[in-house]
Amino acid sequence: MGKEIDIKVKARFVNKIAKGFPLIAKESIGNLNDLQNEGSLVRLVDENNRFLAKGYYGKQNKGYGWVLTQKENDKIDQSFFNEKIRTAYDYRKPFFEDTETTAFRLFNGEGDGIGGLIIDHYDGHYVISWYSKGIYSFKDYIIKALQNTVEVKSIYQKKRFDTKGQYVDEDDFVMGEQPEFPLLVKENGVRFAVYLNDGAMVGVFLDQREVRRTIRDKYAKGKTVLNMFSYTGAFSVFAALGGSVKTTSVDLANRSLPKTIEQFSVNEIDPETQNIVVMDVFKYFKYAVKKALKFDMVILDPPSFAKSKKFTFSAGKDYTNLLKDAISITEDNGVIIASTNCSTFDMKKFKSFIEAAFREMNGKYELMEEFSLPTDFKTSSDYKEGNYLKVVFIKKING
Repeated sequence: MGKEIDIKVKARFVNKIAKGFPLIAKESIGNLNDLQNEGSLVRLVDENNRFLAKGYYGKQNKGYGWVLTQKENDKIDQSFFNEKIRTAYDYRKPFFEDTETTAFRLFNGEGDGIGGLIIDHYDGHYVISWYSKGIYSFKDYIIKALQNTVEVKSIYQKKRFDTKGQYVDEDDFVMGEQPEFPLLVKENGVRFAVYLNDGAMVGVFLDQREVRRTIRDKYAKGKTVLNMFSYTGAFSVFAALGGSVKTTSVDLANRSLPKTIEQFSVNEIDPETQNIVVMDVFKYFKYAVKKALKFDMVILDPPSFAKSKKFTFSAGKDYTNLLKDAISITEDNGVIIASTNCSTFDMKKFKSFIEAAFREMNGKYELMEEFSLPTDFKTSSDYKEGNYLKVVFIKKING
Protein backbone atom coordinates (compact mmCIF):
# COMPACT_ATOMS: atom_id res chain seq x y z
CA MET A 1 0.00 0.00 0.00
CA GLY A 2 3.00 2.32 0.07
CA LYS A 3 4.54 4.29 2.88
CA GLU A 4 2.29 5.55 5.64
CA ILE A 5 2.30 9.33 6.14
CA ASP A 6 2.49 10.74 9.65
CA ILE A 7 -0.23 13.31 10.24
CA LYS A 8 0.12 15.63 13.21
CA VAL A 9 -3.20 16.06 15.01
CA LYS A 10 -3.63 19.47 16.60
CA ALA A 11 -3.72 19.36 20.40
CA ARG A 12 -7.38 20.26 20.80
CA PHE A 13 -8.43 17.30 18.62
CA VAL A 14 -6.18 14.64 20.18
CA ASN A 15 -8.60 13.45 22.88
CA LYS A 16 -11.45 13.24 20.39
CA ILE A 17 -9.46 10.98 18.05
CA ALA A 18 -8.11 8.93 20.96
CA LYS A 19 -11.65 8.26 22.20
CA GLY A 20 -12.73 6.85 18.83
CA PHE A 21 -14.01 9.77 16.72
CA PRO A 22 -13.61 8.37 13.18
CA LEU A 23 -13.60 11.48 10.97
CA ILE A 24 -10.28 13.13 10.09
CA ALA A 25 -11.39 16.76 9.89
CA LYS A 26 -9.39 19.22 7.82
CA GLU A 27 -9.03 21.62 10.75
CA SER A 28 -7.53 18.87 12.94
CA ILE A 29 -4.49 18.35 10.68
CA GLY A 30 -1.33 20.27 11.50
CA ASN A 31 0.67 19.40 8.37
CA LEU A 32 -1.83 19.54 5.51
CA ASN A 33 0.88 20.03 2.91
CA ASP A 34 2.19 16.52 3.54
CA LEU A 35 -1.04 15.08 2.10
CA GLN A 36 -0.63 14.67 -1.65
CA ASN A 37 -2.40 11.60 -3.04
CA GLU A 38 -5.87 10.52 -1.99
CA GLY A 39 -5.87 6.93 -0.82
CA SER A 40 -2.59 7.37 1.07
CA LEU A 41 -2.53 5.58 4.40
CA VAL A 42 -1.94 7.94 7.32
CA ARG A 43 -0.71 7.52 10.89
CA LEU A 44 -2.35 10.04 13.18
CA VAL A 45 0.05 11.15 15.88
CA ASP A 46 -0.02 13.84 18.54
CA GLU A 47 2.50 16.67 18.73
CA ASN A 48 4.89 14.36 20.62
CA ASN A 49 4.65 11.74 17.86
CA ARG A 50 2.60 9.36 20.00
CA PHE A 51 0.39 7.07 17.90
CA LEU A 52 -3.36 7.75 17.97
CA ALA A 53 -4.87 5.94 15.01
CA LYS A 54 -4.40 4.79 11.44
CA GLY A 55 -6.61 5.76 8.51
CA TYR A 56 -6.69 6.97 4.93
CA TYR A 57 -6.67 10.34 3.18
CA GLY A 58 -9.76 11.02 1.08
CA LYS A 59 -11.57 14.31 0.57
CA GLN A 60 -15.32 14.41 0.86
CA ASN A 61 -17.76 16.98 2.16
CA LYS A 62 -17.34 15.69 5.70
CA GLY A 63 -13.58 15.90 5.98
CA TYR A 64 -10.17 14.73 4.80
CA GLY A 65 -10.40 11.03 5.53
CA TRP A 66 -11.42 8.40 8.03
CA VAL A 67 -9.82 6.41 10.83
CA LEU A 68 -9.63 2.69 10.02
CA THR A 69 -8.07 1.33 13.21
CA GLN A 70 -6.68 2.43 16.54
CA LYS A 71 -4.25 -0.49 16.61
CA GLU A 72 -0.79 0.54 15.49
CA ASN A 73 0.18 -2.92 14.23
CA ASP A 74 -2.91 -3.47 12.06
CA LYS A 75 -2.09 -3.82 8.38
CA ILE A 76 -4.54 -2.28 5.91
CA ASP A 77 -4.45 -5.15 3.44
CA GLN A 78 -6.80 -7.72 1.90
CA SER A 79 -7.35 -9.54 5.18
CA PHE A 80 -8.29 -6.25 6.86
CA PHE A 81 -11.07 -5.61 4.34
CA ASN A 82 -12.13 -9.27 4.40
CA GLU A 83 -12.67 -9.02 8.15
CA LYS A 84 -14.62 -5.77 7.92
CA ILE A 85 -17.00 -7.08 5.25
CA ARG A 86 -17.39 -10.43 7.00
CA THR A 87 -18.23 -8.75 10.31
CA ALA A 88 -20.78 -6.54 8.56
CA TYR A 89 -22.34 -9.62 6.94
CA ASP A 90 -22.54 -11.52 10.24
CA TYR A 91 -24.32 -8.54 11.84
CA ARG A 92 -26.94 -8.55 9.06
CA LYS A 93 -27.40 -12.30 8.70
CA PRO A 94 -31.11 -12.09 9.67
CA PHE A 95 -31.71 -9.87 6.63
CA PHE A 96 -30.16 -12.42 4.29
CA GLU A 97 -32.47 -15.06 5.76
CA ASP A 98 -35.63 -12.93 5.46
CA THR A 99 -37.50 -13.81 2.26
CA GLU A 100 -39.91 -10.87 2.72
CA THR A 101 -37.14 -8.25 2.59
CA THR A 102 -34.52 -8.52 -0.16
CA ALA A 103 -33.27 -4.90 -0.20
CA PHE A 104 -31.13 -3.62 2.67
CA ARG A 105 -27.77 -2.14 3.57
CA LEU A 106 -24.84 -4.50 3.96
CA PHE A 107 -22.16 -1.97 4.88
CA ASN A 108 -22.75 1.47 6.39
CA GLY A 109 -19.56 3.51 6.31
CA GLU A 110 -18.00 4.44 9.63
CA GLY A 111 -20.68 2.42 11.45
CA ASP A 112 -19.00 -0.68 10.06
CA GLY A 113 -15.49 0.69 10.40
CA ILE A 114 -14.75 2.19 6.98
CA GLY A 115 -15.97 5.75 6.51
CA GLY A 116 -16.79 6.77 2.95
CA LEU A 117 -17.95 3.30 1.86
CA ILE A 118 -21.57 2.17 1.47
CA ILE A 119 -22.70 -1.21 0.11
CA ASP A 120 -26.39 -1.93 -0.52
CA HIS A 121 -27.90 -5.33 -1.32
CA TYR A 122 -30.71 -5.82 -3.84
CA ASP A 123 -31.67 -9.49 -4.09
CA GLY A 124 -28.09 -10.68 -4.58
CA HIS A 125 -27.02 -7.66 -6.62
CA TYR A 126 -24.81 -5.08 -4.91
CA VAL A 127 -24.37 -1.33 -5.24
CA ILE A 128 -21.14 0.13 -3.87
CA SER A 129 -21.09 3.88 -3.23
CA TRP A 130 -17.67 5.50 -3.06
CA TYR A 131 -17.63 8.90 -1.36
CA SER A 132 -14.06 9.95 -2.17
CA LYS A 133 -11.18 9.18 -4.50
CA GLY A 134 -9.41 7.99 -1.38
CA ILE A 135 -11.74 5.11 -0.60
CA TYR A 136 -12.09 4.34 -4.33
CA SER A 137 -8.36 3.60 -4.43
CA PHE A 138 -9.11 0.51 -2.29
CA LYS A 139 -11.67 -0.70 -4.85
CA ASP A 140 -9.97 -4.01 -5.73
CA TYR A 141 -9.55 -5.00 -2.07
CA ILE A 142 -13.19 -4.16 -1.26
CA ILE A 143 -14.70 -5.94 -4.25
CA LYS A 144 -12.62 -9.03 -3.55
CA ALA A 145 -13.64 -8.92 0.13
CA LEU A 146 -17.29 -8.73 -0.92
CA GLN A 147 -16.88 -11.73 -3.24
CA ASN A 148 -15.08 -13.62 -0.48
CA THR A 149 -18.04 -13.08 1.86
CA VAL A 150 -21.27 -13.36 -0.13
CA GLU A 151 -22.58 -14.83 -3.34
CA VAL A 152 -22.53 -11.94 -5.81
CA LYS A 153 -24.85 -11.86 -8.82
CA SER A 154 -23.58 -8.49 -9.98
CA ILE A 155 -21.90 -5.32 -8.70
CA TYR A 156 -22.78 -1.74 -9.60
CA GLN A 157 -21.04 1.34 -8.31
CA LYS A 158 -21.83 4.99 -7.63
CA LYS A 159 -18.88 7.37 -7.61
CA ARG A 160 -20.25 10.13 -5.41
CA PHE A 161 -17.29 12.43 -5.79
CA ASP A 162 -15.71 14.96 -8.07
CA THR A 163 -14.10 18.36 -7.55
CA LYS A 164 -17.48 19.86 -6.61
CA GLY A 165 -18.56 16.94 -4.46
CA GLN A 166 -21.25 15.92 -6.94
CA TYR A 167 -22.17 12.51 -8.29
CA VAL A 168 -19.92 11.36 -11.14
CA ASP A 169 -22.29 10.08 -13.82
CA GLU A 170 -20.85 7.21 -15.82
CA ASP A 171 -21.52 3.56 -16.52
CA ASP A 172 -22.34 2.05 -13.13
CA PHE A 173 -21.89 -1.64 -14.02
CA VAL A 174 -18.76 -3.24 -12.59
CA MET A 175 -19.06 -7.01 -12.96
CA GLY A 176 -21.27 -10.09 -12.87
CA GLU A 177 -24.48 -10.88 -14.70
CA GLN A 178 -26.60 -7.79 -15.30
CA PRO A 179 -30.25 -8.24 -14.31
CA GLU A 180 -33.16 -7.08 -16.41
CA PHE A 181 -34.49 -3.74 -15.24
CA PRO A 182 -36.59 -2.94 -13.43
CA LEU A 183 -35.22 -5.37 -10.85
CA LEU A 184 -38.03 -6.27 -8.45
CA VAL A 185 -37.00 -6.42 -4.80
CA LYS A 186 -39.08 -6.79 -1.65
CA GLU A 187 -39.42 -4.84 1.58
CA ASN A 188 -41.67 -6.37 4.23
CA GLY A 189 -43.48 -8.18 1.44
CA VAL A 190 -43.99 -5.08 -0.72
CA ARG A 191 -42.37 -4.93 -4.15
CA PHE A 192 -40.11 -2.14 -5.38
CA ALA A 193 -38.95 -1.63 -8.95
CA VAL A 194 -35.31 -0.52 -8.81
CA TYR A 195 -32.75 0.49 -11.44
CA LEU A 196 -29.19 -0.07 -10.28
CA ASN A 197 -27.82 1.41 -13.51
CA ASP A 198 -29.76 4.68 -13.46
CA GLY A 199 -27.60 7.39 -11.91
CA ALA A 200 -27.21 8.34 -8.28
CA MET A 201 -30.57 7.08 -7.00
CA VAL A 202 -31.95 3.62 -7.74
CA GLY A 203 -35.62 4.21 -6.89
CA VAL A 204 -36.07 3.71 -3.15
CA PHE A 205 -34.46 4.98 0.05
CA LEU A 206 -33.76 1.94 2.23
CA ASP A 207 -33.44 3.88 5.50
CA GLN A 208 -37.23 4.44 5.76
CA ARG A 209 -38.13 0.74 5.99
CA GLU A 210 -39.52 0.78 9.53
CA VAL A 211 -41.42 4.01 8.91
CA ARG A 212 -43.11 2.61 5.82
CA ARG A 213 -44.11 -0.57 7.64
CA THR A 214 -45.53 1.44 10.53
CA ILE A 215 -47.61 3.56 8.15
CA ARG A 216 -49.03 0.43 6.51
CA ASP A 217 -49.65 -1.58 9.68
CA LYS A 218 -50.84 1.09 12.13
CA TYR A 219 -51.86 4.38 10.55
CA ALA A 220 -53.13 4.14 6.97
CA LYS A 221 -56.43 2.26 7.20
CA GLY A 222 -59.38 4.41 6.17
CA LYS A 223 -57.25 7.55 5.84
CA THR A 224 -56.67 10.11 3.10
CA VAL A 225 -52.90 10.44 2.72
CA LEU A 226 -50.76 13.25 1.27
CA ASN A 227 -47.17 12.29 0.48
CA MET A 228 -44.99 15.36 -0.12
CA PHE A 229 -41.56 15.17 -1.81
CA SER A 230 -42.82 11.74 -2.86
CA TYR A 231 -39.95 10.69 -5.21
CA THR A 232 -41.16 7.30 -6.51
CA GLY A 233 -44.14 7.06 -4.15
CA ALA A 234 -42.87 4.41 -1.71
CA PHE A 235 -44.76 5.85 1.28
CA SER A 236 -47.90 6.07 -0.86
CA VAL A 237 -47.64 2.42 -1.90
CA PHE A 238 -47.39 1.30 1.73
CA ALA A 239 -50.30 3.56 2.70
CA ALA A 240 -52.44 2.14 -0.11
CA LEU A 241 -51.59 -1.42 0.90
CA GLY A 242 -52.49 -0.49 4.48
CA GLY A 243 -56.02 0.39 3.42
CA SER A 244 -55.90 4.14 2.87
CA VAL A 245 -58.94 5.66 1.15
CA LYS A 246 -56.72 7.49 -1.34
CA THR A 247 -53.14 8.67 -1.61
CA THR A 248 -51.88 11.89 -3.18
CA SER A 249 -48.20 11.94 -4.12
CA VAL A 250 -46.57 15.30 -4.90
CA ASP A 251 -43.09 15.85 -6.32
CA LEU A 252 -41.53 18.48 -8.57
CA ALA A 253 -39.56 16.02 -10.72
CA ASN A 254 -41.24 15.02 -13.97
CA ARG A 255 -39.93 11.47 -13.65
CA SER A 256 -41.84 11.03 -10.39
CA LEU A 257 -45.04 10.42 -12.36
CA PRO A 258 -43.98 7.33 -14.38
CA LYS A 259 -41.87 6.06 -11.46
CA THR A 260 -44.78 6.27 -9.02
CA ILE A 261 -47.17 4.68 -11.53
CA GLU A 262 -44.67 1.82 -11.84
CA GLN A 263 -44.39 1.30 -8.06
CA PHE A 264 -48.18 1.09 -7.72
CA SER A 265 -48.42 -1.23 -10.72
CA VAL A 266 -45.83 -3.78 -9.54
CA ASN A 267 -47.89 -4.06 -6.33
CA GLU A 268 -51.11 -4.60 -8.31
CA ILE A 269 -52.60 -1.26 -7.26
CA ASP A 270 -54.39 0.60 -10.03
CA PRO A 271 -52.59 3.99 -10.32
CA GLU A 272 -55.84 5.49 -11.61
CA THR A 273 -57.31 5.06 -8.12
CA GLN A 274 -54.53 7.25 -6.67
CA ASN A 275 -53.58 10.88 -7.23
CA ILE A 276 -50.07 11.61 -8.57
CA VAL A 277 -49.17 15.28 -8.97
CA VAL A 278 -46.06 16.77 -10.58
CA MET A 279 -45.85 20.15 -8.88
CA ASP A 280 -43.65 22.22 -6.61
CA VAL A 281 -44.59 21.08 -3.10
CA PHE A 282 -44.86 24.66 -1.85
CA LYS A 283 -47.25 25.54 -4.66
CA TYR A 284 -49.33 22.48 -3.81
CA PHE A 285 -49.74 23.66 -0.21
CA LYS A 286 -51.20 26.93 -1.53
CA TYR A 287 -53.38 25.03 -4.00
CA ALA A 288 -54.70 22.77 -1.22
CA VAL A 289 -55.57 25.75 1.00
CA LYS A 290 -57.31 27.50 -1.90
CA LYS A 291 -59.34 24.38 -2.71
CA ALA A 292 -60.02 23.70 1.01
CA LEU A 293 -58.37 20.27 0.76
CA LYS A 294 -57.54 18.49 4.01
CA PHE A 295 -55.90 15.15 4.70
CA ASP A 296 -55.94 12.63 7.54
CA MET A 297 -52.21 12.01 7.13
CA VAL A 298 -49.49 14.25 5.71
CA ILE A 299 -46.01 12.80 5.11
CA LEU A 300 -43.09 15.22 4.90
CA ASP A 301 -39.75 13.81 3.76
CA PRO A 302 -37.88 16.69 2.14
CA PRO A 303 -34.23 16.65 1.09
CA SER A 304 -31.91 18.56 3.41
CA PHE A 305 -31.64 21.19 0.70
CA ALA A 306 -33.88 21.76 -2.31
CA LYS A 307 -34.21 24.51 -4.88
CA SER A 308 -36.97 25.26 -7.37
CA LYS A 309 -37.60 28.35 -9.50
CA LYS A 310 -39.30 30.27 -6.70
CA PHE A 311 -38.36 28.45 -3.50
CA THR A 312 -35.19 27.41 -1.75
CA PHE A 313 -35.59 24.96 1.12
CA SER A 314 -33.02 24.29 3.83
CA ALA A 315 -34.06 21.83 6.54
CA GLY A 316 -32.17 23.65 9.28
CA LYS A 317 -33.84 26.98 8.49
CA ASP A 318 -37.17 26.19 6.90
CA TYR A 319 -38.59 23.02 8.47
CA THR A 320 -40.76 24.97 10.92
CA ASN A 321 -42.49 26.76 8.04
CA LEU A 322 -42.90 23.48 6.17
CA LEU A 323 -44.65 22.04 9.22
CA LYS A 324 -46.90 25.09 9.45
CA ASP A 325 -47.97 24.50 5.84
CA ALA A 326 -48.69 20.85 6.70
CA ILE A 327 -50.66 21.74 9.84
CA SER A 328 -52.93 24.01 7.80
CA ILE A 329 -54.12 21.13 5.61
CA THR A 330 -54.19 18.32 8.19
CA GLU A 331 -57.56 17.28 9.61
CA ASP A 332 -58.13 17.57 13.35
CA ASN A 333 -56.84 14.38 14.99
CA GLY A 334 -54.90 13.71 11.81
CA VAL A 335 -51.26 12.67 11.74
CA ILE A 336 -48.22 14.47 10.34
CA ILE A 337 -45.17 12.29 9.71
CA ALA A 338 -42.19 14.64 9.81
CA SER A 339 -38.90 13.26 8.53
CA THR A 340 -35.46 14.69 7.86
CA ASN A 341 -32.10 13.23 6.84
CA CYS A 342 -30.25 16.43 7.74
CA SER A 343 -27.23 15.63 9.93
CA THR A 344 -26.55 19.20 11.11
CA PHE A 345 -29.10 19.04 13.95
CA ASP A 346 -30.29 16.35 16.37
CA MET A 347 -33.70 15.00 17.41
CA LYS A 348 -34.03 17.52 20.24
CA LYS A 349 -33.60 20.40 17.78
CA PHE A 350 -35.99 18.74 15.34
CA LYS A 351 -38.66 18.52 18.05
CA SER A 352 -38.13 22.23 18.74
CA PHE A 353 -39.14 22.91 15.11
CA ILE A 354 -42.35 20.93 15.73
CA GLU A 355 -43.07 22.83 18.94
CA ALA A 356 -42.47 26.19 17.24
CA ALA A 357 -44.70 25.32 14.28
CA PHE A 358 -47.69 24.37 16.42
CA ARG A 359 -47.16 27.34 18.73
CA GLU A 360 -47.13 29.76 15.81
CA MET A 361 -50.28 28.12 14.40
CA ASN A 362 -51.98 28.21 17.84
CA GLY A 363 -52.34 24.45 17.63
CA LYS A 364 -51.96 21.51 19.98
CA TYR A 365 -50.23 18.25 19.24
CA GLU A 366 -49.10 14.93 20.64
CA LEU A 367 -45.93 13.06 19.73
CA MET A 368 -46.99 9.53 18.86
CA GLU A 369 -43.71 7.74 18.08
CA GLU A 370 -40.30 8.37 16.59
CA PHE A 371 -37.71 6.59 14.47
CA SER A 372 -34.04 6.85 13.60
CA LEU A 373 -32.01 4.58 11.32
CA PRO A 374 -32.96 0.87 11.06
CA THR A 375 -30.57 -1.80 12.34
CA ASP A 376 -28.87 -2.48 8.99
CA PHE A 377 -27.80 1.19 8.92
CA LYS A 378 -25.29 0.55 11.68
CA THR A 379 -23.87 3.69 13.29
CA SER A 380 -20.94 4.52 15.55
CA SER A 381 -21.62 5.84 19.04
CA ASP A 382 -18.45 7.91 18.59
CA TYR A 383 -19.89 9.68 15.53
CA LYS A 384 -23.39 10.87 16.31
CA GLU A 385 -23.64 12.75 12.99
CA GLY A 386 -23.82 9.36 11.27
CA ASN A 387 -27.24 8.68 12.83
CA TYR A 388 -28.83 11.32 10.60
CA LEU A 389 -32.42 10.11 10.20
CA LYS A 390 -35.11 11.65 12.40
CA VAL A 391 -38.78 10.77 11.96
CA VAL A 392 -41.63 11.82 14.25
CA PHE A 393 -45.32 10.84 14.06
CA ILE A 394 -47.32 13.84 15.28
CA LYS A 395 -51.04 13.90 16.09
CA LYS A 396 -52.77 17.22 15.48
CA ILE A 397 -55.16 17.58 18.40
CA ASN A 398 -58.60 19.10 17.90
CA GLY A 399 -58.93 22.50 19.57
